[in-house]
Amino acid sequence: MPRLSLYRPEKGNDYKFIDKTAWEMFQVGGTDVLVHKYIGPGSSSDITPTTPAYTGNSVSNIQDLLFLENRDRKYDPDIYQLRGVYSLQDIDFNLSQFGLFLQNDTIFITFHINDTVEKLGRKIISGDVIELPHLKDEYALNDLQFALKRFFVVEEVNRAAEGFSVTWYPHLYRAKCKPLVDSQEFKEILDGAAGEGSDQTLRDIMSTYEKEMQITQAVLDQAEADAPKSGYDTTRHYMIQKDADGRVELIDASTTKSLASFQTQATDAEGNLLFDADNNPIYVGSTASTIYQSPDYDGPRIGDGDGIPPNGAPFTAGITFPIAPSIGQFCLRTDYLPKRLFRYSGTRWIKVEDVNRMTMSNMGYEDVVAGGSPNDVFLDKDVRVTHKTSFINNPTQSVVNGHVVKEKQSLTKALRPKADE
Repeated sequence: MPRLSLYRPEKGNDYKFIDKTAWEMFQVGGTDVLVHKYIGPGSSSDITPTTPAYTGNSVSNIQDLLFLENRDRKYDPDIYQLRGVYSLQDIDFNLSQFGLFLQNDTIFITFHINDTVEKLGRKIISGDVIELPHLKDEYALNDLQFALKRFFVVEEVNRAAEGFSVTWYPHLYRAKCKPLVDSQEFKEILDGAAGEGSDQTLRDIMSTYEKEMQITQAVLDQAEADAPKSGYDTTRHYMIQKDADGRVELIDASTTKSLASFQTQATDAEGNLLFDADNNPIYVGSTASTIYQSPDYDGPRIGDGDGIPPNGAPFTAGITFPIAPSIGQFCLRTDYLPKRLFRYSGTRWIKVEDVNRMTMSNMGYEDVVAGGSPNDVFLDKDVRVTHKTSFINNPTQSVVNGHVVKEKQSLTKALRPKADE
């Protein structure tokens, strides 16, 4: 009598019978799953050591060998219909941690192995995008004429433990799927039509990117309105001068010369002449706001330099000092980086402060003028003009051996492997 064994080295009739039964269970109790088949990263015109040239497009090709990722994914224009089974779960919000976390957004779908390979031409793999028609939302809060679709991305595929039969052969694949997000990888899918005869794309109705950008911009705008610049705004404060004993020093303004005797009209930081409320010129000279001892250095002050003299005293601005200054006269040197405010003590120009109050948005010149006229650069937002920001936001280009080279290089280009010559 031969030895009894359910396992056989070859897949016999027992395997075929069980596999056919499993397939029938999926056809009866499963749901339709529409598969957008991933066919590879496509061809790249920029062939570098990190983006190699392949003879043909394949799902095993790697677009970027440095980061080991395929950012530009190509998908088959045909849609494949499979049958899948998964456990439905209620979506709960987890409030037990620091923040609001959405749980159960990952689903595990089971597919029949032979049915998948027969229809797709290969096994289902990571990178495939699936659509579940039964999860369409026909009652979404919008004015669209069609239902919102639900897409998932396959992240991992393994043989399901429950798919092994008594013959020890697997019959089912278990795919781990996450909701699809608007990213570069799925551009080809999201650029598709939202519905038959519609001029809108899936991105227009599904992506939250534009709304998130609007929220982020609103937060930035509110932050700039609440705190437009770094440091402290001291223009609303009046500074009391003290004598050597630490007491308030009283100055008789009547003993000083009149402002008109100096014939030096005050200007703002851009060099524009200043006038009072009655349209009379404002002159730089000795006033109750300017008569005080030249300040002593009391240590570094970071973030509170606005380039405006104390108590709103008038000042001149330019790339040179005035020829015949008066004692207590202020001058803002615009050729310094950052700009620097000086006060004349009678014998020398003493540094008061550097203009280091600046916008907190970390914007460079190219960011500010984007979408507008360069002449409007100072009308809406400030531009950081310091050595540090000029290094970070460096738009300078150089010509080396006939090639235009940007001084600011990304990390991926800096780490590219190069062959020895």
